[in-house]
Parts: sequence; C-alpha cells; structure tokens
Amino acid sequence: MPPALAIHELMPLLVGLLLLAAATSMVSRWSRLPFSVLLVLAGIALGQLAEQGPEWLQTLHRLPISSNLILLIFLPTLVFESAFNLDGRQLRHNLLPVLILAVPGVVLSTCLLGGLLWLATPLDLSTALILGAILSATDPVAVIALFQQLGAPKRLTVLLEGESLFNDATAIVLTRLLVGVALAGSLGAGDIGAGVVEFCVVFIGGVLVGWLLGLAAGGLLGRLDNAPLLEIQLTLILAYAAFLLAEEVLHVSGVMATVAAGLTLGGWGRPKISPAVTEQLGQMWEYLAFVANALIFLLVGLQVQPGDLLGSWDLLAWTILGMLVSRLLVVFGLTPLLNRLPESQPVGRRYLTVMYWGGLRGAIALALVLSLPELPFREQMLAVVTGAVLFTLLVQGLTIGPLIRRLGLDRPPLGDRLAQLEADLEASREAAQRIPELQQGGLFSARIARGLQDQYRQHRRHLHERLDALREAELDREQERRILFLRGFAVEKDRYYRLYAKGHLSEAVYRDLSLSLALQGDSIRHTGRMPTYTLGSRSRRERIWALLAWLRRLPGLAAWGERLHRQRLARDYERCWAQYQGASKVLRELGMLSRIDVVRPEVFEEVRGEFLRWQQTARRHLDATAEQFPEFVNAMHERLAQRILLHQRHAGLLPAGVAQTSLQELDTQLRGLRGYLVRPLRLEPEQLLRQVPFFSELPAAELKQVIGCLRSLTLGPGETVIQAGSTGNSLFLIGRGLVRISRNGEDLATLLAGDFFGESALLYGAPRNASCATVAPSLLYELQRADLDRVCGLCPAMRQALE
Repeated sequence: MPPALAIHELMPLLVGLLLLAAATSMVSRWSRLPFSVLLVLAGIALGQLAEQGPEWLQTLHRLPISSNLILLIFLPTLVFESAFNLDGRQLRHNLLPVLILAVPGVVLSTCLLGGLLWLATPLDLSTALILGAILSATDPVAVIALFQQLGAPKRLTVLLEGESLFNDATAIVLTRLLVGVALAGSLGAGDIGAGVVEFCVVFIGGVLVGWLLGLAAGGLLGRLDNAPLLEIQLTLILAYAAFLLAEEVLHVSGVMATVAAGLTLGGWGRPKISPAVTEQLGQMWEYLAFVANALIFLLVGLQVQPGDLLGSWDLLAWTILGMLVSRLLVVFGLTPLLNRLPESQPVGRRYLTVMYWGGLRGAIALALVLSLPELPFREQMLAVVTGAVLFTLLVQGLTIGPLIRRLGLDRPPLGDRLAQLEADLEASREAAQRIPELQQGGLFSARIARGLQDQYRQHRRHLHERLDALREAELDREQERRILFLRGFAVEKDRYYRLYAKGHLSEAVYRDLSLSLALQGDSIRHTGRMPTYTLGSRSRRERIWALLAWLRRLPGLAAWGERLHRQRLARDYERCWAQYQGASKVLRELGMLSRIDVVRPEVFEEVRGEFLRWQQTARRHLDATAEQFPEFVNAMHERLAQRILLHQRHAGLLPAGVAQTSLQELDTQLRGLRGYLVRPLRLEPEQLLRQVPFFSELPAAELKQVIGCLRSLTLGPGETVIQAGSTGNSLFLIGRGLVRISRNGEDLATLLAGDFFGESALLYGAPRNASCATVAPSLLYELQRADLDRVCGLCPAMRQALE
C-alpha cells in the first residue's frame, strides 16, 4: 500500500486537478464535446503520464480515493444541489409517477441487467446485481436541456429530474444493501425478504430524518435577517449533517436524508431565505457541484488503465447491451402506465424514444463504483462502469442531436417561432427610433443615419413577410387562441416578477403564481384546455379553512391556529391582489394588441373574456376580505405604501448605503406586519370622527355633541350613496363595509371601515364629482350641514376648528 500523502504534497495536486478541470471546461466550450468525457479522457492521460513522467507526477497514484471520500464529501454535495434546485411544487403534483419510475424502475433495471450479466458472464449473482444497481442511476442533463429547447411540458421535465434524483438515491441504497449481501456470501429467499424490509426502513427512515432537519433549518433561517454568511453556512451544514446523522448515527439512508432536506429547504424553506442571499446561494451550490463532478471524473480517469478496458471488452459489451435493454423495458414498459393516471398528460413515442436514448450514466455511477469495498471483481467493475459511462456519453450523448432531427423534434413550436419573429420586429422598431437621438447635436453622419433607416425598414418588411407567410400557412383559429393565451400568461408572469422584485410580493406567493402560470401554459400549449385547478381544488381549500377554524377552538392550540389563520389569510389576499394586477395588465395589453395586430374577433373576445373573468373573481375575493377584515386590509395597504415610498427614495434621493439600511429596517418592520393580529373591526363613532382632520382636536364634550347629530344608515350591496353631479351637504363615515368611488364607469378608489367621504360637500356645498356605492353590506354614519351649524352655535371650539 503506497504511503499517504502529506498536506504539502496533497494541496498542490488538488490545485492542479482544479486547474485541469478549468482548462478542460474551456476546451469543452471550444470543441462542443461533452465536458464529462473530456474530464475522464484527461484523467486517463494524466494517469499514463504519472507512470512514465517525473517523480512529482507519480504522487498522483497515491491520492486517497476511499469510500469515505466519495460518500462523505462528493455525494452530499451532488445530491443536495439537485434536490435544492428542483421545483418542489411541481414534484409534489407528480410524486406518484416519479416514485414509480425511480423505485420500481431501478429495481426492475437492476434485476434485468444483473440477471443478464449473471447468465452471460463469469460474474456471480450478487456481484452482477451490484453492477446492475450502480448502472441504473441515470443522468438526464442532456435530455432536460433538450426539452427546454423544444418547449416540452414542464411536467415532463420534472418527471425526468425527479426520476434522476430519486433513482440516484434508490440505486445508492440498493447498492449498499447488495454489497452487504455479497460480503455475507449468500443470497436466499429469506435474504430477499429481509432485504425488502430493510430497504423500506432505510429509505423511509432517511426521508424522515432529512425532512425534520430541513424543517429545523428553515425555522432558523426564518429568524435570520439579511445574514448572508450565516444563511449560506447553514445550508452547507444541513447537507452534511443530514447525511452523517442518518448514515452514521441512525443507520438509515444518508442519501435520502440529504434529498429530503434539500427538497424541504428548497420548497417550504426557500421563502425564509433572504432575497439578497438566494442568488449567492444558488451560485455557491452550482460551483460546489461543478467541483465534485470534475474531481470524480478526473479521479476515475486516474484509476482506470486502458489495458483494463481492453481486457474487459466482453464483460463491457454484455453490460452495454444489458443497459440498453433494461432502459428500453423501463421507459416503454412503465411510462405508458403513467398515461393512465388521473389528469396525466400522455407522453408520445417520440418523447419516449428521446427519454430512452438520453438515459446517460454519469457521476453517481462513478462515485458508487469508487466507493465499493474490496470485492473479488472490484477492479474489473471499475473498468466496466467507466467504459459504460464513456459509451453513454460518447455514443448516446453525441448521437442525440441527429436522433432529434430524425424524429422531427428540432423544429420549435409555432408559438415560439412567432414570438421570435415578433421580438425581432420589435427590436428593429426600437433601434430605428433611437437613430434620431444619435443625430442630436449634429455629430452623427446624416448619410449613415439614412442608410440605417433604410436597412431597418427593409429588415422590418422582410420580417412582416415571414410573419404573414407563417400565419397563412400554419396559424388556424385554435393555434391563434393558444398563442393569445400564452401571450397573456407571459405578460402576467412579467407583472408578477416586477411586483416580486419591488418587494410587493413574498417569494412564497410569487412561486405559487409562477407554478400556476406554468401549469396553465403547459395545458393550453399541449391540450388547448385550461386545467381544472392549479393551486388546489376548492374542496381542498375549504378543508384547510375548516381545519384552521377547528384549531382555533382548541384550548392548547388556539394561539397556533390563530397564527396559521393570519398567515393563510395574508397569503390568499396577497395572491388575489397580484392576480387582479396581472389580469388588469393583460387586459390593457390585449386592448393595444387588438389595435396593432390582426386577431380574429371571436378569438380575441374569448381570451379577453377569460382574463376579465379572472380579474373579477380576484376583485370579489379582495372585496370580501376587506369587508370581513378591514383592519388587516388597511395594514396590507400601509405596507404597500411604505414599499412604494422606499423605492421612490431609493431611486435617487438617498445615498446607496443609507437606502440599503432603510430597506433592511423596513424589511424587519414588514416581517412583524405579516403577523398582524386580524380581528373584525368595530369602530365607534368617536373613533370615526377623530379620523376627520377638523374634528381630530375637538374637546371630548363638543365631540359628543357632534356624535349626537350622526344618523346611521344600514345599506345593502350595490346601493348608491352619492351620485356624480348631484349637490349635497353631508359627510359620510364608514363604520363597517366597503364603498367604491367611480367616475364615468371607471373605479377610482375603494374605501374601508374607518374612511370618510363628502367633506367638501359638508363644508362648501360643492357638487359631487364622483359616485359612491356600497360593494358589501355597510354601516354608514351621516352628518348633515344643518346639524353641524346647530352644534357650531353651541360650541365655540367647533366653529374655530371649521374656520
């Protein structure tokens, strides 16, 4: 056994390997060859140089490549990064098909590949099954990039990502169990039954450990306020603590614990991470995953000898055949079963073919084979797994492009082609409009300006011709309807992002709305229909509210139930407010589109009617919330006003450091505002009168005189209080309910309990310049000018305040 490396020998080697990985990455970008393939080839070449080269290179063979290095350093990084960045909401909607592909699919693939190798090669059954489990973990990076390029359904992408993540975990757990059986030296029926039970305990136990640690980490993150280093450090601790606690202490699956912790923190816990830290956190984990992948591939290349690959060509050939056959049976055997699940989107044969041929093997398979203990066929298995990974990367990875073109999947959808042409047209228009700015001051050549104008004019004419030809050839009524809906969703998504960027939306609500738009877009794009629901059915929402009401009545859980009720109310109100803003923006954009673009009138009216219905639904919900919880809505409006004011100050009136400090202070205040106690507002007339400026400083005795003149009005929804143009002399105070102010059919404002209107008419008898009508059952108090004059005669302070 070669002597261990000292620190002063180890560090230069690690730095050299990272430099080699960086250089290989640049070569990959230049040559467009797979980065993973080049890394393994670079490692093999470096290993050969180490045997023949100088003494300092020969120390490469003394690098400590142990199972602990792979399992405790590389795997938690790779697994946590994948789990943290996976869309947890989409995964939750597709958890059953993901688990079917990941667990039974891996077991089926292990049995098929292991059985073939056992029958056709000298390998014993346990060793063959270990090799089958190792090579059942797929790396779908190329396929996912392909589906993103083609505009494939988001659900299909999540299926592939989720399958990869969970089949990695399943393959790792299965490999560890099979290694234990191989070391025991026997495999019988009793061993199989015990193995199944142990697999379930280890798998589910790891999930529970990771879930609990993810909840604890999310709770700690929620208490940290703009502490980037602590928040980033906490995620790093979580990844490794979950693995070590599960694996070394509780003896369950450390990999599944890391997966569950990453999914929990990446889904439920992500809104608790400070927005300023989110981007830094993603970049850090992306870099760590890059380093882990690079070092694994380089270390594998250093370990493999070309002679071993040639000496194992027969076993490698059977392994590659077994991989292709087992993947074929899993994809074309299990995936069609998913199409029969409720509300599933069918996966066509062309996509299945790409999923099959795109089932590449990557870093997880290499990490597993490097972590194997001393088994009889370990060195041969290392060579075979490396050869199989190289085959999938070189043969399958490099031929996926021609396969896509052969299947006709390289042509973007009609909507994407139209969007690209329209974007080019808009860019050409904007560029032409900027030319006069260049000519201001007389320093830009008029001849060049005219040439550019002619060039842009010709380019726009060409783009118009292509658009017209494309619409005439391929755009029917149904396609136009889908494209118009997708345009609306794009406008809505942009609106949500801008609201989120300005701090008006929490990340949880923004992610909810983004998920809803993604599901709606996928359904419209691929089926032409709207999904029944995207954020939970109505019955599910009713069950949640019923559960919260039940919790609030329990003596020991009343406070907790009240807090959950407030959080749910705030989230629902914020989401409906954003949906109202988004639908209003889409309706304005559609109005402009109808004037500048040729759209079938019936298609335009159908799409416009749908967005108008969504706008009105959101508005009704906002009105109902304002009626029941006016104090809560006032707090939400105050928060919005504070945000807008801060952005105006940040826009240029404050130095950057002062503005950042103000933003942090406001964020701290708003965290408390989100937990504002929500109670039905019961305002007394005295409180209402104190809101009016000329009554606010009156002595209590004189204020009671005014209160005695108030007349209460109980009104139903839709009753007119003031008609625009009419004369009047009354002030109205809102004690309960909701009043809408409008002019010429356009809504101007909404007044809640505690607001007042009509002060100009009370003081000056001025004509009403807007109409006021109740939206919900309301209680108003009216003060007429005649009553006010009588009080002024008795109260000198009152007359002085009015004057």
